Amino acid sequence: MWCVGELIIRLKDHSDSLRRIPLASRGGAFIFPSPFESQIVTKTSLITGGAGFIGSHLAEKLLSNGERVIVVDDLSTGAASNLAGIRDHESFEYIEASIDDESLVEELVSKVDRVYHLAAAVGVALIAKQPIQTIERNIYPTQLILRHLGKRLDAGKAIPCFFASTSEVYGKNPKETWCEEDDLVFGATTKPRWSYGVSKAIDEFLALAFHKERGLPVVVGRFFNVVGPRQTGAYGMVLPRFVQAALRGDPLVVHDDGKQTRCFAHVDDVIQAVVTLVETPEAAGRVYNIGSDQDVTILGLAQRVIERVGSSSKIEFQSYAAAYDQSFEDIRRRIPDLTRIREAIGFEAIQNLDGIIDSVADYLRSSANAN
Repeated sequence: MWCVGELIIRLKDHSDSLRRIPLASRGGAFIFPSPFESQIVTKTSLITGGAGFIGSHLAEKLLSNGERVIVVDDLSTGAASNLAGIRDHESFEYIEASIDDESLVEELVSKVDRVYHLAAAVGVALIAKQPIQTIERNIYPTQLILRHLGKRLDAGKAIPCFFASTSEVYGKNPKETWCEEDDLVFGATTKPRWSYGVSKAIDEFLALAFHKERGLPVVVGRFFNVVGPRQTGAYGMVLPRFVQAALRGDPLVVHDDGKQTRCFAHVDDVIQAVVTLVETPEAAGRVYNIGSDQDVTILGLAQRVIERVGSSSKIEFQSYAAAYDQSFEDIRRRIPDLTRIREAIGFEAIQNLDGIIDSVADYLRSSANAN
């Protein structure tokens, strides 16, 4: 009598890929077919906002892990050039569209194994000028994605997902360092800059509610000043803005007195943390600070950039009112407590600030030469 079964083995070179081998047995002895007859089952991941700075690096990482990757981006703040190195990859698909298209979200969520939701309004300058767009772009797509992930749950399939949040959700909390269970302290609704943090906090509430009520395996990551190649200074991001100015020999414009404190993490370190969290079942249903806890003042950052680039640029100071508007409020100190993510996945940011500045400068030099 013949019995048909299936052997599933995990490949050593791609720890998350499974090889399914059909088996036949006769008299209790299994007959193994040639490995050339086997089939590798590959995960498919959806990245919203995948043409952005962080999303494009994530796409490269997942492809290098042997996954299929679908990127959706409307290029409102992302750039197709960020995907130039992978556009022709056989396992890559790019869709230029808005993630607020419900029919598209339904179609894509129905056929993927992982979701990384990175699409959002970005940059302090953009947020201060366009609060309506900030709120709508941050909340509605999250609702759509969660709704259709919920439908996959109803059909018996729990899809692990990552929702990108931000250190902005801590608002004006006065603590020296911020941990995930700290209170969120926002300013008045008459000050548009808080619309970003509040809308991302709503996203977090929604995602965590789906975990609590439905069992959705969702991880929320709060990014702290992620930097690296491909990041643009067009929306107020400080490091590429400083490096671009230093390379041109222009003044580096520091807002206020420059004594604000920030921590900068390289995108490669952050992406490794994101992927590891999604693939760690015990991480689901929790919020994680993701970044570096090595702080530097903005004035100190400007000085380091000038030194690393070898520039003759000077430093100039500008008020927040001149840079944005009279209603703008900033956070003087923004440092994450990384205890939770260290305990969960052993995370440590590897690249130091000098190496990060060098990588951004090298990228901007090569981009300038290419143009």
